Amino acid sequence: MRVKDYHHTIDIWIKSLEPYDIARLLAQPAPGAWSLGQVYVHMLDETEFYFSQIKTCLASNDYAMEDCTSEAKAMLRNRAFPDMIIEGPPSNAYVRQPTSKELLIDRLLALKMIVDETAQLIATSLFHGKTRHPGLHYLSAEEWFAFSEMHFRHHLRQKERIEAFLERTFGKYEPQSDLSR
Repeated sequence: MRVKDYHHTIDIWIKSLEPYDIARLLAQPAPGAWSLGQVYVHMLDETEFYFSQIKTCLASNDYAMEDCTSEAKAMLRNRAFPDMIIEGPPSNAYVRQPTSKELLIDRLLALKMIVDETAQLIATSLFHGKTRHPGLHYLSAEEWFAFSEMHFRHHLRQKERIEAFLERTFGKYEPQSDLSR
């Protein structure tokens, strides 16, 4: 497992929040398109699901002999999603907006601790079960862990597209200075 890589990816997302206020995080490039804030919420919510799958895998040997798809094997071997826009399930249309920038940062920092704890659980588990991914068939705890980090990196391309929209629409973000001094 690549805990250090996962931490690095999370740090990219944390640092990327710095120049944005909540108004920019909520701005959508087009009707029905996600805001940058929704991308963060999506990734964090999905990661909670992935880590729940890891816990299930580590609780038994159920489905241990099942396999993932050839596409999943290629993704895991390449340590990356395909370089394309992937349409998710219809439920993705209902990703909520974040309530604050600080909450996103707090969730990302908490995830770093969860990554460490989960890596330790995987390393010491006596069980090697698998659970079913909706499109990739069966993944082990290690595969869910890798998939989770890959998912964060996959959305970096989407983040860049939204940031380009934000700069075109609002200009380069300059925090308001305190004029009362």
